[in-house]
Amino acid sequence: MEYTHLSEFEIRSGALSLWTPELAADAWKPDDRPLTSVHADYCAAIDPADPLPGRGRWIGTIFEMDAPLEACAWRETLRRWHARHEGLRTTVTGTAAGAPRRLVADTTALGIAEQPVPSATDGARINEFLCGALEERLSPLVWPHCLAATVEHADTGDFTVLVAADHSVMDAYSQAILILELRAIYREVTAGEPSRESVTFGSAADFAVLERASAAELELDSPAVATWREFLADGAMPQFAPHVARPTSTELPQPSISRQLLDLAELEQLEAALDQARHRMSVAVFAALAVANQQRFGADRLRTAMPIATRPDLRWMESMGWFVNVVPVDIAVTPGAAITTALEQTRTALRRSRTANDASWSRVLDLLGVAETPRFGISFLDIRVLPGYELVADLRGRTLRAESYSPDEVFLWVVRAADGLSVSTRYPAGFPADVMDEFLTAFGQVLTSITAAVHAGPAVGEGDEEQRRAAATDGPCLPQPASVAVETPVPADASALSADPLRVAVQAG
Repeated sequence: MEYTHLSEFEIRSGALSLWTPELAADAWKPDDRPLTSVHADYCAAIDPADPLPGRGRWIGTIFEMDAPLEACAWRETLRRWHARHEGLRTTVTGTAAGAPRRLVADTTALGIAEQPVPSATDGARINEFLCGALEERLSPLVWPHCLAATVEHADTGDFTVLVAADHSVMDAYSQAILILELRAIYREVTAGEPSRESVTFGSAADFAVLERASAAELELDSPAVATWREFLADGAMPQFAPHVARPTSTELPQPSISRQLLDLAELEQLEAALDQARHRMSVAVFAALAVANQQRFGADRLRTAMPIATRPDLRWMESMGWFVNVVPVDIAVTPGAAITTALEQTRTALRRSRTANDASWSRVLDLLGVAETPRFGISFLDIRVLPGYELVADLRGRTLRAESYSPDEVFLWVVRAADGLSVSTRYPAGFPADVMDEFLTAFGQVLTSITAAVHAGPAVGEGDEEQRRAAATDGPCLPQPASVAVETPVPADASALSADPLRVAVQAG
C-alpha cells in the first residue's frame, strides 16, 4: 500500500460531497481518563489561532468503494463507525490554561451531515478543493477531528471515499484497517443487517489510562531512559545526511518519492534467504539502509527514530486511535564488513531498541530535559498483518499524509505489500533530489545483495537452537495475518481470545 500525498492520487471526476459528524453543544461530557503523553504534548504545542491547523498534520486514507453510492446508507455507515469508536467522539478542552482534558459524547447524540460541493466535479479540481479544506478544518483542538468525502462516479456505478483526520485520533494502522471496515459496515447497512460487535474495538481512552500509568513509573535510571540517553549522547536528535542539505524556506513543501524496491519475485527470493539465515525482514531493511548510508555518505552509524504503533492487547486490534510510540535505533556497521555481518549488527541494534518499546518517548524526553523532537525517522510495515490486504489493492487503497513544510525532517516508510517491497519518503526542499535518488537506489541494491550473500554462505544448522531463538525475537512483534479478520466475528468473551495479552507493535508513522 503506497503512502503518499492526496495531490498525487488521481481522483476520477464525479459528484463531490463532504460528510461531517455533528453533535449538539450540550452533548459533551467531561471524562476523567487522561490523554496519552504524546497527545497532551501535541495539543499543548498547537496554536489555537492558526488559520490552517491541518497544514502538515493530517493523515488519511482514500479508496474506491466497489458499490453504488446510496446517500442514506453511507450516512448510516459513518454514524455506526463513529458510534463504534469512542476516539472519534472525543475532543479536548482546557488547553489555554493547564493540561488539556478529555470530553466524550454519547453515541445517541451523533448525526452525520452531507454537504454537496457542486463547484468541484473535475478530478483535479476535487483534489485541489479537498487539500485546502483539510488544512483549514482538521485540528486537534476543534471537533470533529475526522472528516469524510465521497465522489460519486455515475458512469461506473461506484464511488471514491476519502477519510482524513488529525493525527491525534488516527495512526498508520488505523489508516489501513479502516478501508475494509467501512466497506464491511456499508455492506451490512445496505443488506439491512446489524453492525458487527467485537471485543477488538477497544477505546483509545482506556489505552491512555494504561499508557499514562506506565509513563508515571519511568525514572532516570529506567532501562528505556538509559537507551534514549545513550542515543542522545551528543546532545541532539540525529539528522539524515546533514552535510548535504541546503537551507530552505518553511513555505516550500517537501518533495515526496514513492518507488518499488523489489518486485514480488525478488522479494520472495530475499525472504527465502532470510529464512535460511534466521533473520526477519525488518532486520534486512534496516541493515540495507545502514549500509546504503555508509556507501553514499561515509557514515558508519545509522541513527534514527523509529515510530511504532503499539496496541498492547487484542482489545485494541481494530480500534481507531493514536497508538504511537517512538524508539531510538542506533546501528553501527563495521566499515567494509560483509552484508551478513551488517545483518547481525543490525539485529543486535534492533533488539537493544526494544527496551524502549513500552516507554512513552514523550515522558522519557521530559525526564532527560530534551525539547527537540525527531527529525529523521524510519518505519517498516508488513501489510500482510492487515486482514484482507489483497482486496485493498483492488480498491485502489492508499494511505495519505499531509504535505510537510519542514526544513530539516526526513522520513522513510518501507512497506512489504502484496506486490513487493516499496519505499516512500519525504525530505526538505533544500535536499538535492539526485542525492536522495542515489541513496534509494543504493538501498535497493543492498537489499538485492543480501539474497546472493546468504546463499553463498553456510546455512544455519537445524540444531542451532540459540540462533533460532534469537531470530524469533528480532525487532517488533507483529500480529499474524490471520489474527483478526475484519469481516469475521470474534468471541464475545475477551477471555476466550488469549490467556496472555497479545503484544502488537506495528512499525508505522
